[in-house]
Formats: sequence, C-alpha cells, structure tokens
Amino acid sequence: MSERVIVGMSGGVDSSVAAYLLKKSGYDVIGVTMQMLPASNISEDAKKVCQTLEIEHYTLNFEKEFKDKVIDYFITSYKNAQTPNPCVVCNRLIKWEALLKRADEMGAKYIATGHYSRIEKNPENGRYTLKLSKTSTKDQTYMLYGLSQEQLGRTLMPLGEYEKADVRKIAESIGLPVANKPDSQDICFIPDGDYNAFLKREGGVIPQKGDFIDKNGNVLGTHTGITNYTIGQRKGLGIALGVPAYVCNIDKEKNTVVLGSNDDLFSDTVQIRDFNCICIDSLPENVPIKANGKLRYTQKMSPCTLIKSGSIVTAKFEQPQRAVTPGQSAVFYIDDYVLGGGIIV
Repeated sequence: MSERVIVGMSGGVDSSVAAYLLKKSGYDVIGVTMQMLPASNISEDAKKVCQTLEIEHYTLNFEKEFKDKVIDYFITSYKNAQTPNPCVVCNRLIKWEALLKRADEMGAKYIATGHYSRIEKNPENGRYTLKLSKTSTKDQTYMLYGLSQEQLGRTLMPLGEYEKADVRKIAESIGLPVANKPDSQDICFIPDGDYNAFLKREGGVIPQKGDFIDKNGNVLGTHTGITNYTIGQRKGLGIALGVPAYVCNIDKEKNTVVLGSNDDLFSDTVQIRDFNCICIDSLPENVPIKANGKLRYTQKMSPCTLIKSGSIVTAKFEQPQRAVTPGQSAVFYIDDYVLGGGIIV
C-alpha cells in the first residue's frame, strides 16, 4: 500500500508541481488548502489543480490558529518596536504544527510543501538537516530554520532538486492551470501593504507622535509614531535635514526614533535569542563556531563566528552588516547545511 502524504496546496505552481511529483513517485497524495483568512478564495486554484492531477482535495479552516499565533504576534512585535517575520512563525506553528495534526487525523505519514529546500538525515548523529536547494535564487531554507526534528522527519520537499524555470516547464507539460501564475510577494494578510491601517484596524494601534533624535540625543523633529518606521528606512520620514537620513534605532520606552547616516547603520555584532539548532543538538557554551550567516531572506551569506552564552547567541561578522533589525531572523549555515537560527535582539 502506498504511503499517504498531505500536500499543503496554496494554489500556486510550486505546491502544485510538488503534488504531481509525489504522485508520480508512487505516494498516495491528498491536497489540502489551509484557509487562514476570511473570504479567501485561494482554494479554487488548488481545487482545479487537484482535479487535473486526479487527487483528493480538502479545504481546512485554520483561521483561529493563524490569528492567535501569527497575526497577534505580528501586532505585538510592532507595538514593541520590532520588525516581525510572520512567514517564519507561520511555517513552524501553522503550516507544520497544525498540518501534521491534521495529517495524523487523515492517516498520513508525511506532509509535503512546495518549498525550495532539501531535507537529509545525518548518518553520524541521526539528525534531520536542512540543505540548500539546487537553485540559489529561490532557496527558502532561511524561512524554515524554526522547524523541529519531528517536523523535518515527517516532511517531504520534492522541489529542492529543481530550478524554478524547470518547475514551470513541468506544470506546462502536464497542463496545470497555474503554470504561469505569478509568485506571491506581499504578506498574505496585508495584500495592499498598508501596515498602519492593518495595525489600527486589527490591533487598535494608534500611533503616538514623538521625537526624531540624533545619536547624541539632540531633537531633530517630530515623528508620526514608532510603528511607521523600521531600521534602515530612508523614504517617508517626513523630515528634511539637508543630508540623507536613515532610521538607526527605535526606542519604545522613550517613544523616540534615532536618525543617522548610512554609515551609522553598520554593525559587526548581532545578538540572537530563541536559537533553534538544526544539524546539531545544541550550541556548546562559550565555544566559538565558524559559520556563514544572513540577516534577511534575500541577503547573501557572510562569514561570522558564533558564541553561545546562556540564552543568547552572539554573532561576530567579519564584515559589518547593514541595518541589523530587532525582530527579524538571523540564520546560520555550515557549508550547504543550516546550523540554526533565531530572532535578532
């Protein structure tokens, strides 16, 4: 009897081709669309794909879980002057945790997604590892560093060996209706990109005016509320200083936004909390570890040294990094494998 796998299907080309490849490999494939937002119609494309592939399709409601674990986190982060990374949280707490629970209910051994990443088991220590995908331009391991060993051990990622262009060619060759569907870009629950309107509507966040200051504490002008800004921002500041100015720091307690030059944005030291190890059990205490790190999804890796002290991991980069942003994720690699990652303090 074929092993059953639940494929999380968004209605996009990646998850659709993932379902096709798994069926072609002999799995008993069931397509599941996760309804996480009210009045969302993403299940229609996924349903059409499943009809084409001749596999079962279900739409499962995860609106409550998504609000409790992702949207509330997003709002709280901005209230605390941090820039959240909702996709990372959604992957770990919704797409994997909730989907595995439903997989158990449906008698499925595995879940699968259309992420560009590879999962391998290390024969030396028995741990499941995340490996960079074949395509560097679409690699998504950065977004997956928070997954647990149990989650990785029950996950299939068939697209890790493919280039994006090849995935579209496969979709076209088998007549999938989403073969040329564009990739999603914006945060799914704020499609218009108006974060402040969302924070006000869903979180009751009313921006409070405060001071723009320089790094010496001198008042430069008035800002419109700390939720309107993020580290490294230049545009939309609403202040003219005669020279380019960037957001260098945000102080929630004092309700101030520190402005400075582009040079002021660079730092070679980053502190990380809630570090999740992937390829090893844990980081040794006070032992330097050479790695390559990235502080944003689209950023190139940069050499650094990690040192764990208590609950905090400090990364010392060989080259200063621009706009280190509290609340964002820092992910570290050894060769082609994810060492682990956490949240920038």
